[in-house]
Amino acid sequence: MKTGFDNEKYLKIQSEHIKERIAKFGNKLYLELGGKLFDDHHASRVLPGFEPDSKLRMLSQLSDKSEIVIVISAKDIEKNKVRQDLGITYDMDVLRLREEFIKRGFHVGSVVITHYNGQSSADAFRDKLTRMGITSYKHYTIEGYPNNVALIDSEEGFGKNDYVETSRPLVIVTAPGPGSGKMAVCLSQLYNENKRGIEAGYAKFETFPVWSLPLKHPVNIAYEAATADLNDVNMIDPFHLEAYGKTAINYNRDIEIFPVLNALFEGIYGENPYKSPTDMGVNMVGFCINDDEACCEASRQEIIRRYFTALGQFAQGNTGDSEVNKIRLLFKQANIDVDYRRCVKAARQRAAETDTPCSAVELEDGTIITGKSSELLGPSAALLLNAMKQLAGIDHDIKLISQQLIEPIQDMKLNSLRSRNPRLHTDEVLVALAVLSPYNELCKRALDALPRLKGCQAHCTVMLGEVDRKIFRKLGVGLTCDPAKKKQ
Repeated sequence: MKTGFDNEKYLKIQSEHIKERIAKFGNKLYLELGGKLFDDHHASRVLPGFEPDSKLRMLSQLSDKSEIVIVISAKDIEKNKVRQDLGITYDMDVLRLREEFIKRGFHVGSVVITHYNGQSSADAFRDKLTRMGITSYKHYTIEGYPNNVALIDSEEGFGKNDYVETSRPLVIVTAPGPGSGKMAVCLSQLYNENKRGIEAGYAKFETFPVWSLPLKHPVNIAYEAATADLNDVNMIDPFHLEAYGKTAINYNRDIEIFPVLNALFEGIYGENPYKSPTDMGVNMVGFCINDDEACCEASRQEIIRRYFTALGQFAQGNTGDSEVNKIRLLFKQANIDVDYRRCVKAARQRAAETDTPCSAVELEDGTIITGKSSELLGPSAALLLNAMKQLAGIDHDIKLISQQLIEPIQDMKLNSLRSRNPRLHTDEVLVALAVLSPYNELCKRALDALPRLKGCQAHCTVMLGEVDRKIFRKLGVGLTCDPAKKKQ
Protein backbone atom coordinates (compact mmCIF):
# COMPACT_ATOMS: atom_id res chain seq x y z
CA MET A 1 0.00 0.00 0.00
CA LYS A 2 1.36 3.38 -1.03
CA THR A 3 2.02 5.67 1.95
CA GLY A 4 -0.02 8.84 2.07
CA PHE A 5 0.32 10.03 5.67
CA ASP A 6 3.23 11.59 7.60
CA ASN A 7 3.02 9.88 10.99
CA GLU A 8 6.01 11.66 12.58
CA LYS A 9 4.58 15.06 11.71
CA TYR A 10 1.27 13.96 13.18
CA LEU A 11 2.84 12.93 16.49
CA LYS A 12 4.55 16.30 16.78
CA ILE A 13 1.77 18.73 15.87
CA GLN A 14 -1.04 16.69 17.48
CA SER A 15 0.71 16.47 20.86
CA GLU A 16 1.46 20.20 20.79
CA HIS A 17 -2.18 21.00 20.04
CA ILE A 18 -3.49 18.82 22.88
CA LYS A 19 -1.06 20.38 25.36
CA GLU A 20 -2.33 23.81 24.34
CA ARG A 21 -5.91 22.72 25.00
CA ILE A 22 -5.05 21.25 28.40
CA ALA A 23 -3.42 24.54 29.37
CA LYS A 24 -6.73 26.36 28.80
CA PHE A 25 -8.34 24.44 31.67
CA GLY A 26 -6.73 24.56 35.06
CA ASN A 27 -7.49 21.62 37.30
CA LYS A 28 -9.51 19.09 35.36
CA LEU A 29 -9.92 18.20 31.68
CA TYR A 30 -12.11 15.42 30.33
CA LEU A 31 -10.71 14.38 26.95
CA GLU A 32 -13.19 12.31 24.96
CA LEU A 33 -11.27 9.96 22.71
CA GLY A 34 -13.10 9.08 19.52
CA GLY A 35 -11.94 5.95 17.72
CA LYS A 36 -9.28 3.70 19.19
CA LEU A 37 -6.44 4.82 21.44
CA PHE A 38 -4.38 2.00 20.00
CA ASP A 39 -5.18 -0.71 17.44
CA ASP A 40 -6.75 2.05 15.34
CA HIS A 41 -6.82 -0.11 12.24
CA HIS A 42 -9.50 1.93 10.50
CA ALA A 43 -7.25 4.99 10.59
CA SER A 44 -4.26 2.99 9.40
CA ARG A 45 -6.29 1.59 6.50
CA VAL A 46 -7.70 4.87 5.19
CA LEU A 47 -4.56 6.90 6.00
CA PRO A 48 -1.74 4.58 4.88
CA GLY A 49 1.27 5.51 6.97
CA PHE A 50 -0.75 6.17 10.13
CA GLU A 51 0.48 3.84 12.87
CA PRO A 52 -2.33 2.12 14.84
CA ASP A 53 -0.80 3.14 18.19
CA SER A 54 0.00 6.78 17.30
CA LYS A 55 -2.46 8.29 19.77
CA LEU A 56 -1.19 6.09 22.56
CA ARG A 57 2.44 7.02 21.88
CA MET A 58 1.53 10.68 22.01
CA LEU A 59 -0.59 10.55 25.17
CA SER A 60 1.96 8.38 26.97
CA GLN A 61 3.95 11.58 27.49
CA LEU A 62 1.16 12.63 29.88
CA SER A 63 0.61 9.24 31.55
CA ASP A 64 1.72 10.45 34.99
CA LYS A 65 -0.95 13.18 34.95
CA SER A 66 -3.74 11.19 33.34
CA GLU A 67 -6.12 8.34 33.98
CA ILE A 68 -8.39 6.38 31.67
CA VAL A 69 -12.10 5.73 32.02
CA ILE A 70 -13.46 3.01 29.69
CA VAL A 71 -17.08 3.32 28.56
CA ILE A 72 -19.35 0.56 27.25
CA SER A 73 -23.03 0.73 26.33
CA ALA A 74 -25.40 -1.69 28.01
CA LYS A 75 -27.12 -2.01 24.62
CA ASP A 76 -23.88 -3.29 23.06
CA ILE A 77 -23.43 -5.77 25.91
CA GLU A 78 -26.98 -7.00 25.44
CA LYS A 79 -26.61 -7.66 21.70
CA ASN A 80 -23.07 -9.05 21.98
CA LYS A 81 -21.74 -6.42 19.60
CA VAL A 82 -18.46 -7.51 18.00
CA ARG A 83 -15.44 -5.39 17.20
CA GLN A 84 -14.98 -6.52 13.61
CA ASP A 85 -11.25 -5.87 13.27
CA LEU A 86 -10.48 -8.15 16.24
CA GLY A 87 -13.42 -10.52 16.19
CA ILE A 88 -14.23 -10.12 19.91
CA THR A 89 -17.28 -8.72 21.70
CA TYR A 90 -17.21 -5.21 23.18
CA ASP A 91 -17.40 -6.47 26.78
CA MET A 92 -14.35 -8.67 26.21
CA ASP A 93 -12.58 -5.75 24.55
CA VAL A 94 -13.13 -3.61 27.65
CA LEU A 95 -11.06 -6.10 29.63
CA ARG A 96 -8.46 -6.32 26.86
CA LEU A 97 -8.17 -2.54 26.63
CA ARG A 98 -7.81 -2.19 30.38
CA GLU A 99 -5.00 -4.73 30.48
CA GLU A 100 -3.21 -3.15 27.52
CA PHE A 101 -3.45 0.36 28.98
CA ILE A 102 -2.03 -0.81 32.29
CA LYS A 103 0.84 -2.60 30.50
CA ARG A 104 1.69 0.69 28.79
CA GLY A 105 1.91 2.59 32.07
CA PHE A 106 -1.55 4.19 32.18
CA HIS A 107 -3.79 4.28 35.23
CA VAL A 108 -7.26 2.89 34.42
CA GLY A 109 -9.63 4.30 37.01
CA SER A 110 -12.94 2.63 36.20
CA VAL A 111 -15.50 1.34 33.70
CA VAL A 112 -18.77 3.19 33.04
CA ILE A 113 -21.78 1.26 31.73
CA THR A 114 -23.95 3.69 29.76
CA HIS A 115 -27.51 3.48 28.38
CA TYR A 116 -28.32 1.42 31.45
CA ASN A 117 -31.97 0.46 31.83
CA GLY A 118 -31.85 -2.61 34.03
CA GLN A 119 -30.43 -4.98 31.39
CA SER A 120 -29.58 -8.31 33.02
CA SER A 121 -26.57 -8.78 30.73
CA ALA A 122 -25.16 -5.44 31.90
CA ASP A 123 -25.72 -6.45 35.53
CA ALA A 124 -23.88 -9.72 34.89
CA PHE A 125 -20.97 -7.86 33.31
CA ARG A 126 -20.82 -5.45 36.22
CA ASP A 127 -20.77 -8.37 38.67
CA LYS A 128 -17.86 -9.80 36.70
CA LEU A 129 -15.99 -6.49 36.96
CA THR A 130 -16.60 -6.42 40.71
CA ARG A 131 -15.21 -9.95 41.11
CA MET A 132 -12.11 -8.82 39.21
CA GLY A 133 -11.67 -5.84 41.54
CA ILE A 134 -12.58 -3.29 38.84
CA THR A 135 -14.64 -0.26 39.88
CA SER A 136 -17.69 0.36 37.68
CA TYR A 137 -20.48 2.92 37.44
CA LYS A 138 -23.93 3.12 35.84
CA HIS A 139 -25.16 5.96 33.62
CA TYR A 140 -28.81 5.80 32.70
CA THR A 141 -30.80 6.30 29.52
CA ILE A 142 -32.23 9.85 29.56
CA GLU A 143 -35.54 10.27 27.79
CA GLY A 144 -35.33 12.74 24.93
CA TYR A 145 -31.52 12.78 24.83
CA PRO A 146 -29.92 14.87 23.35
CA ASN A 147 -32.72 17.35 22.60
CA ASN A 148 -34.42 17.64 26.01
CA VAL A 149 -31.82 20.00 27.45
CA ALA A 150 -33.91 20.98 30.48
CA LEU A 151 -34.19 17.33 31.60
CA ILE A 152 -30.62 16.41 30.73
CA ASP A 153 -29.19 19.36 32.68
CA SER A 154 -31.05 18.46 35.88
CA GLU A 155 -31.03 16.10 38.85
CA GLU A 156 -33.33 13.73 36.92
CA GLY A 157 -30.93 13.75 33.98
CA PHE A 158 -27.16 13.86 34.49
CA GLY A 159 -27.75 14.24 38.21
CA LYS A 160 -29.20 10.72 38.33
CA ASN A 161 -25.99 9.16 36.99
CA ASP A 162 -23.31 7.72 39.24
CA TYR A 163 -20.52 10.21 39.89
CA VAL A 164 -17.30 8.75 38.51
CA GLU A 165 -14.50 9.14 41.03
CA THR A 166 -11.28 10.37 39.37
CA SER A 167 -7.97 11.42 40.87
CA ARG A 168 -5.84 12.99 38.10
CA PRO A 169 -5.97 16.26 36.13
CA LEU A 170 -6.44 14.66 32.70
CA VAL A 171 -9.21 12.07 32.33
CA ILE A 172 -9.15 10.23 28.99
CA VAL A 173 -12.58 8.77 28.21
CA THR A 174 -12.46 5.96 25.65
CA ALA A 175 -14.50 2.95 24.51
CA PRO A 176 -14.27 -0.18 22.34
CA GLY A 177 -16.17 1.54 19.52
CA PRO A 178 -18.47 4.39 18.45
CA GLY A 179 -21.88 5.04 19.94
CA SER A 180 -20.83 3.93 23.42
CA GLY A 181 -21.81 7.20 25.13
CA LYS A 182 -18.37 8.73 25.77
CA MET A 183 -19.50 12.32 25.27
CA ALA A 184 -22.48 11.87 27.59
CA VAL A 185 -20.13 10.54 30.28
CA CYS A 186 -17.91 13.63 29.92
CA LEU A 187 -20.88 16.03 30.05
CA SER A 188 -22.36 14.17 33.01
CA GLN A 189 -19.05 14.55 34.81
CA LEU A 190 -18.95 18.30 34.10
CA TYR A 191 -22.41 18.59 35.67
CA ASN A 192 -21.52 16.53 38.72
CA GLU A 193 -18.06 18.09 39.18
CA ASN A 194 -19.73 21.51 39.24
CA LYS A 195 -22.09 20.33 41.99
CA ARG A 196 -18.98 19.51 44.01
CA GLY A 197 -17.36 22.88 43.37
CA ILE A 198 -14.80 21.56 40.87
CA GLU A 199 -14.28 23.52 37.64
CA ALA A 200 -13.68 21.00 34.87
CA GLY A 201 -13.14 21.37 31.13
CA TYR A 202 -13.94 19.24 28.11
CA ALA A 203 -12.26 18.56 24.77
CA LYS A 204 -12.81 16.02 22.03
CA PHE A 205 -10.05 14.00 20.34
CA GLU A 206 -11.86 12.50 17.35
CA THR A 207 -9.96 11.43 14.24
CA PHE A 208 -13.00 11.14 11.96
CA PRO A 209 -14.63 12.80 10.21
CA VAL A 210 -11.65 14.99 9.31
CA TRP A 211 -12.93 18.52 9.81
CA SER A 212 -10.41 20.11 7.44
CA LEU A 213 -11.23 17.82 4.46
CA PRO A 214 -14.21 18.32 2.11
CA LEU A 215 -17.54 16.77 3.08
CA LYS A 216 -17.46 14.21 0.25
CA HIS A 217 -13.77 13.39 0.51
CA PRO A 218 -13.33 9.57 0.38
CA VAL A 219 -11.70 9.58 3.84
CA ASN A 220 -14.84 11.15 5.31
CA ILE A 221 -17.17 8.90 3.28
CA ALA A 222 -15.23 5.88 4.62
CA TYR A 223 -16.04 7.07 8.15
CA GLU A 224 -19.76 7.09 7.31
CA ALA A 225 -19.39 3.53 5.97
CA ALA A 226 -17.61 2.47 9.16
CA THR A 227 -20.45 3.82 11.30
CA ALA A 228 -23.34 2.84 9.01
CA ASP A 229 -24.83 0.73 11.82
CA LEU A 230 -25.10 3.92 13.90
CA ASN A 231 -26.50 5.90 10.96
CA ASP A 232 -23.94 8.66 11.51
CA VAL A 233 -24.07 11.38 8.87
CA ASN A 234 -21.24 13.77 8.04
CA MET A 235 -22.42 17.38 7.89
CA ILE A 236 -21.11 20.89 7.45
CA ASP A 237 -20.92 22.33 10.96
CA PRO A 238 -23.58 25.11 10.93
CA PHE A 239 -22.34 26.60 14.20
CA HIS A 240 -18.79 26.91 12.86
CA LEU A 241 -20.02 28.42 9.60
CA GLU A 242 -22.09 30.99 11.46
CA ALA A 243 -19.35 31.89 13.95
CA TYR A 244 -16.39 32.10 11.56
CA GLY A 245 -17.79 32.03 8.03
CA LYS A 246 -15.66 28.94 7.33
CA THR A 247 -16.67 25.43 6.30
CA ALA A 248 -15.74 22.62 8.70
CA ILE A 249 -16.95 19.02 8.71
CA ASN A 250 -18.50 17.32 11.70
CA TYR A 251 -21.16 14.67 12.17
CA ASN A 252 -24.76 14.63 13.29
CA ARG A 253 -24.30 13.42 16.87
CA ASP A 254 -21.79 16.16 17.75
CA ILE A 255 -23.95 18.81 16.10
CA GLU A 256 -27.07 17.54 17.87
CA ILE A 257 -25.36 17.50 21.27
CA PHE A 258 -23.80 20.98 20.97
CA PRO A 259 -26.82 22.82 22.46
CA VAL A 260 -26.53 20.55 25.51
CA LEU A 261 -22.84 21.32 25.87
CA ASN A 262 -23.56 24.99 25.34
CA ALA A 263 -26.20 25.00 28.09
CA LEU A 264 -23.88 23.10 30.45
CA PHE A 265 -20.95 25.44 29.94
CA GLU A 266 -23.17 28.48 30.37
CA GLY A 267 -24.46 27.01 33.61
CA ILE A 268 -20.97 26.23 34.89
CA TYR A 269 -18.88 29.14 33.58
CA GLY A 270 -21.46 31.70 32.54
CA GLU A 271 -20.38 31.30 28.92
CA ASN A 272 -19.29 28.57 26.50
CA PRO A 273 -15.60 28.70 25.48
CA TYR A 274 -16.54 26.87 22.27
CA LYS A 275 -18.49 28.51 19.44
CA SER A 276 -18.99 25.26 17.50
CA PRO A 277 -18.69 21.47 17.79
CA THR A 278 -15.56 21.70 15.64
CA ASP A 279 -14.04 24.05 18.22
CA MET A 280 -14.37 21.26 20.78
CA GLY A 281 -12.03 19.03 18.80
CA VAL A 282 -8.24 18.86 18.75
CA ASN A 283 -7.84 16.78 15.58
CA MET A 284 -4.87 17.69 13.36
CA VAL A 285 -4.84 14.57 11.17
CA GLY A 286 -5.93 16.41 8.01
CA PHE A 287 -2.76 18.50 8.05
CA CYS A 288 -0.54 15.40 7.89
CA ILE A 289 -1.78 13.90 4.61
CA ASN A 290 1.12 14.09 2.15
CA ASP A 291 -0.41 12.07 -0.71
CA ASP A 292 -4.10 12.76 -1.05
CA GLU A 293 -4.68 10.27 -3.88
CA ALA A 294 -3.11 7.41 -1.89
CA CYS A 295 -5.49 8.13 0.99
CA CYS A 296 -8.45 8.46 -1.42
CA GLU A 297 -7.68 5.07 -2.96
CA ALA A 298 -7.27 3.42 0.45
CA SER A 299 -10.57 4.93 1.58
CA ARG A 300 -12.45 3.68 -1.50
CA GLN A 301 -11.21 0.17 -0.71
CA GLU A 302 -12.37 0.59 2.90
CA ILE A 303 -15.86 1.62 1.81
CA ILE A 304 -16.19 -1.56 -0.25
CA ARG A 305 -14.79 -3.69 2.59
CA ARG A 306 -17.38 -2.23 4.96
CA TYR A 307 -20.09 -3.06 2.43
CA PHE A 308 -19.11 -6.73 2.31
CA THR A 309 -18.91 -6.84 6.11
CA ALA A 310 -22.46 -5.47 6.30
CA LEU A 311 -23.61 -8.00 3.70
CA GLY A 312 -22.16 -10.82 5.79
CA GLN A 313 -23.83 -9.56 8.95
CA PHE A 314 -27.16 -9.29 7.11
CA ALA A 315 -26.83 -12.80 5.65
CA GLN A 316 -26.19 -14.21 9.13
CA GLY A 317 -29.25 -12.45 10.53
CA ASN A 318 -27.23 -10.18 12.82
CA THR A 319 -28.53 -6.91 11.36
CA GLY A 320 -31.22 -5.52 9.08
CA ASP A 321 -30.68 -4.26 5.56
CA SER A 322 -30.46 -0.55 6.48
CA GLU A 323 -26.67 -0.73 6.95
CA VAL A 324 -26.23 -2.40 3.56
CA ASN A 325 -28.50 0.11 1.84
CA LYS A 326 -26.72 3.08 3.38
CA ILE A 327 -23.31 1.94 2.15
CA ARG A 328 -24.78 1.41 -1.31
CA LEU A 329 -25.73 5.09 -1.26
CA LEU A 330 -22.18 5.95 -0.19
CA PHE A 331 -20.93 4.05 -3.26
CA LYS A 332 -22.63 6.70 -5.40
CA GLN A 333 -21.03 9.53 -3.44
CA ALA A 334 -17.59 7.93 -3.86
CA ASN A 335 -18.31 7.06 -7.52
CA ILE A 336 -17.43 3.37 -7.05
CA ASP A 337 -19.02 -0.08 -7.13
CA VAL A 338 -17.81 -3.52 -6.02
CA ASP A 339 -16.04 -4.09 -9.35
CA TYR A 340 -13.79 -1.13 -8.52
CA ARG A 341 -12.12 -3.64 -6.21
CA ARG A 342 -10.16 -5.68 -8.77
CA CYS A 343 -9.82 -8.77 -6.60
CA VAL A 344 -13.63 -9.06 -6.37
CA LYS A 345 -14.06 -9.18 -10.12
CA ALA A 346 -11.16 -11.66 -10.53
CA ALA A 347 -12.41 -14.06 -7.82
CA ARG A 348 -15.97 -14.07 -9.15
CA GLN A 349 -14.79 -14.62 -12.72
CA ARG A 350 -12.61 -17.59 -11.67
CA ALA A 351 -15.52 -19.04 -9.67
CA ALA A 352 -17.81 -18.78 -12.69
CA GLU A 353 -15.23 -20.57 -14.83
CA THR A 354 -14.57 -23.41 -12.37
CA ASP A 355 -17.95 -23.67 -10.61
CA THR A 356 -16.16 -23.85 -7.26
CA PRO A 357 -15.38 -21.37 -4.46
CA CYS A 358 -12.47 -19.13 -5.47
CA SER A 359 -10.44 -16.26 -4.13
CA ALA A 360 -8.16 -13.56 -5.52
CA VAL A 361 -5.57 -11.11 -4.22
CA GLU A 362 -4.10 -7.96 -5.75
CA LEU A 363 -0.39 -7.86 -4.94
CA GLU A 364 1.78 -4.80 -4.39
CA ASP A 365 2.68 -4.48 -8.08
CA GLY A 366 -0.94 -4.83 -9.23
CA THR A 367 -0.64 -8.51 -10.19
CA ILE A 368 -3.83 -10.50 -9.58
CA ILE A 369 -3.37 -14.02 -8.17
CA THR A 370 -6.27 -16.45 -7.74
CA GLY A 371 -6.87 -19.71 -5.89
CA LYS A 372 -9.68 -22.25 -5.99
CA SER A 373 -11.10 -24.84 -3.64
CA SER A 374 -9.93 -28.41 -4.18
CA GLU A 375 -10.06 -31.73 -2.39
CA LEU A 376 -6.90 -30.76 -0.49
CA LEU A 377 -7.16 -27.01 0.07
CA GLY A 378 -9.81 -24.43 0.78
CA PRO A 379 -9.92 -21.34 -1.47
CA SER A 380 -8.12 -19.13 1.05
CA ALA A 381 -5.32 -21.64 1.68
CA ALA A 382 -4.85 -22.15 -2.07
CA LEU A 383 -4.72 -18.40 -2.58
CA LEU A 384 -2.16 -17.92 0.16
CA LEU A 385 0.13 -20.57 -1.31
CA ASN A 386 -0.17 -19.14 -4.83
CA ALA A 387 0.49 -15.59 -3.62
CA MET A 388 3.56 -16.67 -1.65
CA LYS A 389 4.93 -18.49 -4.70
CA GLN A 390 4.41 -15.41 -6.86
CA LEU A 391 6.13 -13.11 -4.36
CA ALA A 392 9.01 -15.57 -3.80
CA GLY A 393 9.53 -16.22 -7.53
CA ILE A 394 8.63 -19.91 -7.25
CA ASP A 395 7.15 -21.71 -10.26
CA HIS A 396 3.41 -22.21 -9.77
CA ASP A 397 3.62 -25.86 -10.91
CA ILE A 398 5.81 -26.73 -7.92
CA LYS A 399 3.94 -28.28 -4.98
CA LEU A 400 5.35 -26.79 -1.77
CA ILE A 401 3.37 -29.27 0.35
CA SER A 402 3.00 -32.71 -1.18
CA GLN A 403 -0.26 -34.62 -1.17
CA GLN A 404 1.41 -37.31 0.97
CA LEU A 405 1.89 -34.70 3.72
CA ILE A 406 -1.59 -33.22 3.43
CA GLU A 407 -3.50 -36.51 3.57
CA PRO A 408 -2.46 -37.44 7.18
CA ILE A 409 -3.58 -33.98 8.33
CA GLN A 410 -6.92 -34.50 6.60
CA ASP A 411 -7.27 -37.93 8.18
CA MET A 412 -6.70 -36.45 11.64
CA LYS A 413 -9.25 -33.68 11.00
CA LEU A 414 -11.93 -36.11 9.83
CA ASN A 415 -11.41 -39.06 12.14
CA SER A 416 -9.89 -37.61 15.31
CA LEU A 417 -11.29 -34.07 15.34
CA ARG A 418 -14.54 -35.06 13.60
CA SER A 419 -14.47 -32.16 11.19
CA ARG A 420 -16.79 -32.30 8.19
CA ASN A 421 -14.39 -30.27 6.05
CA PRO A 422 -11.14 -32.10 5.20
CA ARG A 423 -9.59 -29.18 3.31
CA LEU A 424 -6.63 -27.38 4.90
CA HIS A 425 -7.16 -23.87 6.22
CA THR A 426 -4.62 -21.04 6.00
CA ASP A 427 -3.23 -21.61 9.49
CA GLU A 428 -2.66 -25.31 8.79
CA VAL A 429 -0.87 -24.51 5.53
CA LEU A 430 1.42 -22.02 7.29
CA VAL A 431 2.24 -24.48 10.07
CA ALA A 432 3.05 -27.16 7.47
CA LEU A 433 5.35 -24.74 5.61
CA ALA A 434 7.07 -23.77 8.86
CA VAL A 435 7.73 -27.43 9.69
CA LEU A 436 9.16 -28.04 6.21
CA SER A 437 11.18 -24.83 5.95
CA PRO A 438 14.36 -26.08 7.74
CA TYR A 439 14.61 -28.87 5.15
CA ASN A 440 13.15 -27.19 2.07
CA GLU A 441 14.60 -23.91 0.75
CA LEU A 442 11.51 -23.19 -1.35
CA CYS A 443 9.24 -23.41 1.70
CA LYS A 444 11.55 -21.02 3.54
CA ARG A 445 11.48 -18.57 0.62
CA ALA A 446 7.70 -18.73 0.56
CA LEU A 447 7.44 -17.95 4.28
CA ASP A 448 9.95 -15.11 3.96
CA ALA A 449 7.63 -13.49 1.40
CA LEU A 450 4.68 -13.34 3.84
CA PRO A 451 5.35 -9.77 5.09
CA ARG A 452 4.96 -8.48 1.54
CA LEU A 453 1.25 -9.32 1.68
CA LYS A 454 0.65 -6.45 4.12
CA GLY A 455 -1.62 -3.87 2.52
CA CYS A 456 -2.74 -6.18 -0.29
CA GLN A 457 -6.45 -6.61 -1.08
CA ALA A 458 -8.16 -10.02 -1.27
CA HIS A 459 -11.64 -11.40 -1.92
CA CYS A 460 -13.29 -14.81 -1.57
CA THR A 461 -16.53 -15.90 -3.21
CA VAL A 462 -17.70 -17.70 -0.06
CA MET A 463 -17.82 -16.66 3.58
CA LEU A 464 -14.60 -17.77 5.25
CA GLY A 465 -14.45 -19.06 8.80
CA GLU A 466 -13.02 -17.03 11.65
CA VAL A 467 -9.69 -18.91 11.56
CA ASP A 468 -9.00 -17.88 7.96
CA ARG A 469 -10.22 -14.32 8.52
CA LYS A 470 -7.88 -13.94 11.49
CA ILE A 471 -4.87 -15.11 9.47
CA PHE A 472 -5.52 -12.54 6.75
CA ARG A 473 -6.09 -9.89 9.41
CA LYS A 474 -2.76 -10.70 11.09
CA LEU A 475 -1.01 -10.57 7.72
CA GLY A 476 -2.44 -7.10 7.12
CA VAL A 477 -4.45 -8.20 4.08
CA GLY A 478 -7.70 -6.35 3.43
CA LEU A 479 -10.13 -9.26 3.03
CA THR A 480 -13.70 -9.24 1.76
CA CYS A 481 -16.07 -12.19 1.27
CA ASP A 482 -19.29 -12.77 -0.60
CA PRO A 483 -22.01 -13.79 1.89
CA ALA A 484 -22.44 -17.25 0.33
CA LYS A 485 -21.88 -20.29 2.55
CA LYS A 486 -19.03 -22.67 1.88
CA LYS A 487 -19.70 -25.95 0.12
CA GLN A 488 -18.74 -28.91 2.25
